[in-house]
Amino acid sequence: MARAAAGVAKKATLPASGASGLVAASARALKLVRLGLRGDADLVLHLPLRYEDETSVTPIDHAIGGDVVQVEGVVQDCEVQYRPRRQLVVQLADGSGELTLRFLNFYGSQIKQMAVGTRLRVRGELRSGFFGREMVHPKCHVVEEGAPLPDRLTPVYPAGEGLSQTLLRSLITRALKSYPLDDTLPDALRSRYRLMPFGAAVLALHFPQPDVNEAALAERSHPAWIRMKFDELLAQQLSLKRAQQARRERNAPPLRAGGPLVQHFLEQLPFALTGAQQRVWREISADLLARYPMQRLLQGDVGSGKTVVAALAALQAIDNGYQAALMAPTEILADQHFRKLSVWIEALGVPVVWLSGSMKRKARNESQARVESGQARLIIGTHALIQDAVVFENLGLSIVDEQHRFGVAQRLALRAKSDNAGQNQVPHQLMMSATPIPRTLAMTYYADLEVSTIDELPPGRTPVVTRLIDAGRRDEVIARVHAAVLEGRQVYWVCPLIEESEVLQLQTAVDTHAVLSAALPDLMVGLIHGRLPTAEKAEVMDAFTLGAVQVLVSTTVIEVGVDVPNASLMVIEHAERFGLSQLHQLRGRVGRGSAASACILLYQTPLSPTARQRLRTMRETTDGFEIARRDLELRGPGEFLGQRQSGMALLRFADLSSDAWLVDQARDAAVEMLRDHPQLADQHLQRWMGGREEFLKA
Repeated sequence: MARAAAGVAKKATLPASGASGLVAASARALKLVRLGLRGDADLVLHLPLRYEDETSVTPIDHAIGGDVVQVEGVVQDCEVQYRPRRQLVVQLADGSGELTLRFLNFYGSQIKQMAVGTRLRVRGELRSGFFGREMVHPKCHVVEEGAPLPDRLTPVYPAGEGLSQTLLRSLITRALKSYPLDDTLPDALRSRYRLMPFGAAVLALHFPQPDVNEAALAERSHPAWIRMKFDELLAQQLSLKRAQQARRERNAPPLRAGGPLVQHFLEQLPFALTGAQQRVWREISADLLARYPMQRLLQGDVGSGKTVVAALAALQAIDNGYQAALMAPTEILADQHFRKLSVWIEALGVPVVWLSGSMKRKARNESQARVESGQARLIIGTHALIQDAVVFENLGLSIVDEQHRFGVAQRLALRAKSDNAGQNQVPHQLMMSATPIPRTLAMTYYADLEVSTIDELPPGRTPVVTRLIDAGRRDEVIARVHAAVLEGRQVYWVCPLIEESEVLQLQTAVDTHAVLSAALPDLMVGLIHGRLPTAEKAEVMDAFTLGAVQVLVSTTVIEVGVDVPNASLMVIEHAERFGLSQLHQLRGRVGRGSAASACILLYQTPLSPTARQRLRTMRETTDGFEIARRDLELRGPGEFLGQRQSGMALLRFADLSSDAWLVDQARDAAVEMLRDHPQLADQHLQRWMGGREEFLKA
């Protein structure tokens, strides 16, 4: 980093001398590095956020209020006023009218710059103030009378603190003169997709021509923007596909299919696998046969039956003499997996072990000893599985549930837990997600993975009816809760916070538990949240599972994994505060039995446009894939990726909701370039990634 900063300092420094000049250069370089600008390539690809039209001057009396305009005039008066607050007030006139400029934050140098008689060119939003027409904090610079106007749009770049637009423009102009703008795409490929040459596209964005289509620039639909988006997506595809190739050069234990444990397990299941479950199981089973590590994402809507498929994968590893491990992000979810899988798998004579950080030392040491000796064949737990003290005898398969909640380093730590008796092998890895990944996201950020999708729910699942109810009708909802319990059903009541927040002022789980306990004295109301000791959480969940607790007040700790078929009503407090994915996960806790189920979304007005759209989506559909698609439009890819992309920004220029058509082209181009033009692929990756793609190889 120090070397990179020094390199930028050399390029970025404006003329200076002496120790103070060196200090200034170093400080500026660090600010540039924080912005991701380490060298000429970064500066060339530091593209404008927007453009300002400084090509014309509007007479003051012709300017329309509410518009952003540029005017030019002579300062008539400049003074610091102290009422109603300290501010610099400048009167500007151009012969057609007068304009007041107000600066609430200013430096002494600005007072001198705007002395009476100075000619200023000013750009800002014109509005009506107490003393007439005014601009607040406009962009100003001193000009001579008759000074020429720019003949093209002025770019405005992303900037950090202490980095002016003038400095950035200067550095970018200098970089463009020294950085080679050679094309990294083969001519035939560029022609096929009708893409601008790279150099022409870059120059068109930094220095737009006078006759440029301003709307196309602003909407990023101009051919120059299309080329930049394509190149960015292509770099991502190249990097991920290379990471995939690198993984296939590593060794993993080949796990043959059709062993006795898998057969007995299928025979003892009290239900038949759905067609979708059978399909994804065949895909996973075939992957496990390979001598390179499987890296597959198993996705499916809530309740689609991913756990059964994970159990089959674990048994295929155990059938071949290897251990399998399943890691979940929360103790509640890990415990649910342990309870369900123990019943299924221990019936086959396979020892299953539980590991969590909350276990008492003696119990944890005993479990770790069983894991290290190989007595334990299936190990289920939380982050405790990746602690240094946990040593596997021969781990053949690692399963990571809700994978987006784990970082790259954590998933690597689990995969690195065994070298399989010195054979330099790594285990196969299966990642699971109950948040369906939209196709365009899977093709970009998950292009290095194989993806299996369970797109069918087991028979007998009842659709969940969703109702939106104003929080002012809470008493009616409580009455409905009481009626549901009297009919023999159980209820979840979910709150977003554990204790009162002065900022958000949301109903809390603790307060709601007290209110419901008082309002429903004939019912048993339980409370569970993340801060409860593990033993208490387990006790409450056991009571709810067994029916002793009829209403469970909870935070989002029950978001995934909890399976109580008798629970048929879900109430979500302050639903407007939750994301779409989280609302869908919570709703998935009901409708798991044969009884008609409902989800009530209690909301507090006024609603923001985004919150209104989220709640409307929840009412309109229960399809997790459609919800995921809308969530991607509303929130961008970060919601789905979690910590996967830690260490690198998401796409800067391409928008997956509007540029999906480019993803297909970039994917096909990446395959072709890696096969036929590997040297150009190297150059393209160097330009766009700068060697920073290592994090993708997890």
